[in-house]
Amino acid sequence: MSERFPQTMTARPGRYRRILRRLILAVGVVAIVWAGMAYLVLPFALRHYGHQKALEGLEMVTRTADGLAGDPLNIGIIGSRDDLLMAMAAAGWSPADPVTLRTSIEIVGSVIFDREYRDAPVSPLYYQGRRQDFAFEKAVGRSADRRQHVRFWNVLSTGAEGRPVWLGSASFDVSVGFSHYTGAVTHAISPDVDAMRDELSADLAATGRVAQVYEVTGVGLTVNGRNGEGDRYYTDGEIRFSVLEGPGVSGRQPPPVLPNPPLVDLKNALWNAAAH
Repeated sequence: MSERFPQTMTARPGRYRRILRRLILAVGVVAIVWAGMAYLVLPFALRHYGHQKALEGLEMVTRTADGLAGDPLNIGIIGSRDDLLMAMAAAGWSPADPVTLRTSIEIVGSVIFDREYRDAPVSPLYYQGRRQDFAFEKAVGRSADRRQHVRFWNVLSTGAEGRPVWLGSASFDVSVGFSHYTGAVTHAISPDVDAMRDELSADLAATGRVAQVYEVTGVGLTVNGRNGEGDRYYTDGEIRFSVLEGPGVSGRQPPPVLPNPPLVDLKNALWNAAAH
């Protein structure tokens, strides 16, 4: 016994070191696999541009005048300029007034005195170096402090359908304040930008002018994004497109929704379960 005891005691530290090395190795392997999936495999596997291949590689966020990342692009429309204008009017959305001293004073008066201003101005954002081509809004309540709004840019003159492609950034304004950077009157947005995207898509579908709906990858899955005013947002990262029918042609009710890749549908289902 006296000879075996020291051998046992000296053997245990070696055994513990082997177990510790194996544990460290296992943790390292798991970390490498996780990093590979999170930063290499899944981001590429979840990207899909099958319906509009020309959008692949484009930046999917807007920019402020100072070049800061703005709101994410989350809505798309296929159709001519006139198709876009008529569809938005039929959906109950109004063109926004330009930003001037007069309209800035009017929007402040609307908020202070709870006065209706359904065409209140929308501050400019930029995409590919251009400010928005169109801005629309839909009032919520009387004053202009709360409203739904969207900016649109003509990104492709000819897309997969042989027609112009418009990308937009839709969000819900929840309050009016002053810009942290310029001091100008501006709005703060609700962080759930997907909800506004979905509502605008539903408004368009209800007009009977939409032939079909599909999605392509936008900014990507984002849990804690920030726009140029510092407002937080989160999104499943998809851009939802509405393909508009031409003048005098009625779409189906409801319009058919083209399928996403299975992995993208799984991602969206998990995101919706977690976010709501």
